[in-house]
Amino acid sequence: MRKMIGAAAALAAFAALAVAAAALAGVTGPSFYVNGQLYRTVGTPTDLTNTGAPASSFQTMYALAPQANVATAAPGDPGFRGGRWQVHAIAYNTSWAATVAAHDANASGDLDSAAEVEAALADAGPGGATDTGVVKSFECPVIKVPPSH
Repeated sequence: MRKMIGAAAALAAFAALAVAAAALAGVTGPSFYVNGQLYRTVGTPTDLTNTGAPASSFQTMYALAPQANVATAAPGDPGFRGGRWQVHAIAYNTSWAATVAAHDANASGDLDSAAEVEAALADAGPGGATDTGVVKSFECPVIKVPPSH
């Protein structure tokens, strides 16, 4: 039941972010991490869900409410797919705080890398997390947030 509630919360948070980003039609504030670095994007109305595009044409982004999402790559990283994303909803086995306490390898106060998220996904215990599946596929640019943020 907790996993279902967590998945529903992650989906609701992602849906709210997607609607807000589309409404902005401009550069967003910091919205996701890649390897501990914050990135922002430009809200676009692009929706590639149910288009039949192969999963291999997308990069993974993890929806981690209540914190910023985490993506698996950014421009310049090997295998970067140009800003095509499949968003996976993440549910916490106990709570977000327990998962961060167990898997925040760099003591940043949140999960800010794919390695941290994937360690949580590999943990079936109370500090772990579960990937509840793809909730959205879309395309948007990736813009590094300057260090002053």
